[in-house]
Amino acid sequence: MTQQTTARYTWGGDEFLFIEITEGMSLEANFISNSIANALEARELAGIVDICPANASLLVRFDPDILPWQELENVVHTLEDEVRASTDKVLETRIIEIPVWYNDPYTNETGARFREGYHQRPEGNDLDYAAEVNGLANAEEFIKRHHESPWLVSMVGFVAGLPFLFQLAPREQQLEVPKYLSPRTDTPALTVGYGGCFSCIYSVRGAGGYQMFGIAAAPIFDPSQTLGDFSDFMIFFKPGDIVKFKPIDETEYRRIRAEVDAGTFRYRQAPIAFDLGEALTDPDGYKLSLLEALNGI
Repeated sequence: MTQQTTARYTWGGDEFLFIEITEGMSLEANFISNSIANALEARELAGIVDICPANASLLVRFDPDILPWQELENVVHTLEDEVRASTDKVLETRIIEIPVWYNDPYTNETGARFREGYHQRPEGNDLDYAAEVNGLANAEEFIKRHHESPWLVSMVGFVAGLPFLFQLAPREQQLEVPKYLSPRTDTPALTVGYGGCFSCIYSVRGAGGYQMFGIAAAPIFDPSQTLGDFSDFMIFFKPGDIVKFKPIDETEYRRIRAEVDAGTFRYRQAPIAFDLGEALTDPDGYKLSLLEALNGI
């Protein structure tokens, strides 16, 4: 593995333990973060309030009156050693199909309101700019590159239910797009965005600085828990999920929205075991096997 060999442990007041796996995002660091988080949750320690895995770290909130800080630190150190020493680098997770209307009128209209003084390229739209900075022929080629690759949900946060998505491709093949020069004060709900090496889906309408490429058709945050996919929790995504974007047109978008309004929409998804070793040694072949799991349902 390429990240530092031991995590850095720091404390936030009396109730928070921060474990930094490494300073930069990588599949290896994110795997360790999620694996420690899952193992700690499985321990069911009295006094644990919340466990929040992130791109290359995790934050644990605990009640020091119930769980002494020394005990928590010892447990997490043990789990970290076990994760690093294990030869079985596999996470049980799922692959999910996310329908997206790329180059849609909603994000294009919003982008047009935030060009001069906000954006690097006042002419055109965000897709044109993304294609340009990645050396691609046009927006269509960028869209193709974006939806043909699976993405790892490396963390969930910033606003309720928003997933950070890391492309499952060798670093030299990953898309990268700078954020806006200055954040917008408006972003449509379910906008598919991009900033740096991360794609995302804005769960609610609000401010944002990521480039906007399209709009997802179905909710990823459902406080009322009306839809079947939210029966257990109001937030759809979990760290470790694998996402496959599916391009759709306006007709399909409207059809899915009608299903959402009727309460009958369900995401296409399949259980998988994410194998870190295979993802690193044979990225192209492993990508195909992930897609086969989704297409076989």
